[in-house]
Amino acid sequence: MSFVRRAATVLAATTALTALTAGLALPALAHVTINPGTAEQGGFTKVAFRVPNERDDASTVKVEVSFPTDHPLAFVSVKPVPGWSVKVTEGKLPKPVTTEFGELTEAVTTVVWSGGKIGKGEFQEFEVSMGRLPEGVGQIVFPTKQTYSGGEVVDWADAPAADGSEPEHPAPVLKLTPATGGDAHGAATAPASPAAGSPAPSVTPVAAASGSSDGTARLLGGAGLAVGVIGLVVAFLALRRRTS
Repeated sequence: MSFVRRAATVLAATTALTALTAGLALPALAHVTINPGTAEQGGFTKVAFRVPNERDDASTVKVEVSFPTDHPLAFVSVKPVPGWSVKVTEGKLPKPVTTEFGELTEAVTTVVWSGGKIGKGEFQEFEVSMGRLPEGVGQIVFPTKQTYSGGEVVDWADAPAADGSEPEHPAPVLKLTPATGGDAHGAATAPASPAAGSPAPSVTPVAAASGSSDGTARLLGGAGLAVGVIGLVVAFLALRRRTS
């Protein structure tokens, strides 16, 4: 019975470590997301649309992100992505919107990246600087279309469900939080305010450094793996001690 208990202890530790390692190896949720997922109302921010490739037999060759027209953004600029071309389209708004920069009648409606390739097991990030973000609004939804080399188009356009559950094809969502009274421009550099009567600013590329939201997750995953390894070593030493 003593030997059985010792063997069960080692087996349990090994199983826990195996499960932990497998859990760390699991890929992130395979849909288009926006990172970081939150920003302050009334400010400027820089985000990255993260696009993973979900197909084993096709590559992602085009990404189209739609921008809101009910809460339009006066300033939108994109960071060049090597190997990809980008097209920023402006369109007339359903109705003019009054901003601190004057009346806004046109705004960016879509940004399309094409010409590149996201292969099997890969992802790409497409960075955008934008603002000012609306106030009194809890979130902005960015419906996104992902086109594969075989012609398939996946429409990530489902808004968050009221009950908090995730829809089948969730759209990237930027959560907006009340301003804290600090630097309203956030991580991005705000464009200079145009003088009265001057034309609306044009869309220009920015070269801000890419941020990463994976650091904390990797740190926690590494800590969990270390705990599992320690548990296995302890169980092994206990088995040797009792055997002696």
